Amino acid sequence: MATTTTLAKADEGTATATHAARIEHVSKSYPGPTGQQLVLDDISLDVAPGEFVTLLGASGCGKSTLLNLVAGLDRPSAGAITTDGRPALMFQEHALFPWLTAGKNIELALKLRGVPKSERRDKAEELLELVRLKGAHGKRVHELSGGMRQRVAMARALAQESKLLLMDEPFAALDAITRDVLHDELTRIWRETRLSVLFVTHNVREAVRLAERVVLLSSRPGRVAREWTVGIPQPRRIEDAQVAELSVEITEELRGEIRRHGQH
Repeated sequence: MATTTTLAKADEGTATATHAARIEHVSKSYPGPTGQQLVLDDISLDVAPGEFVTLLGASGCGKSTLLNLVAGLDRPSAGAITTDGRPALMFQEHALFPWLTAGKNIELALKLRGVPKSERRDKAEELLELVRLKGAHGKRVHELSGGMRQRVAMARALAQESKLLLMDEPFAALDAITRDVLHDELTRIWRETRLSVLFVTHNVREAVRLAERVVLLSSRPGRVAREWTVGIPQPRRIEDAQVAELSVEITEELRGEIRRHGQH
């Protein structure tokens, strides 16, 4: 079922095969000391089924705000957002329950989805194997490295069996080597599952390394400034010449947006 969020309400409609997410003329403002502060301004963006899109922009441009709107955690001030079912959301912090094991964190998501208790252990084991943590079901959160915790968080998100995965800078707090490994893992899982992914980052190379399409938001208020289709074959490396070349082009555009914002 398609989930639609508008200014007035969220309701259920008929799902279409044309998009995993559709953002139509969405704006968002919040009360501020001098009146309403416009954060997002008239954004329209589609994510196709199975597409990997990265949202890129300077800090404070509204990337995470837009992701929260798509997730249904907040409502737009204007416009409409439609998703093909309820999205799964993965944050920068793993948000695992420390009193539960890795497997039980995943089983909790399965329980909330309505999976029978008799099936949860096996399904959790399958998901841990998918993120290459076979045998980690009984490990507590404090026994896991930062990268392992994010793998468990990814498995928990996948346990929701959503068609759209929303990721808010999930690897930003990790060291460069661990982040690079998880880029490989995310690309592999995306290609195996054909999930649609909307991934927020401020790291230009990460955006190009992962995405089929990079969307640059202007500085506040956030607007779609430019889009790039990334035609570089996967698997990619963050140090690849083509990745570096496109990253330089996008970085120049990003700098221009920051300069324009600074002049206002």
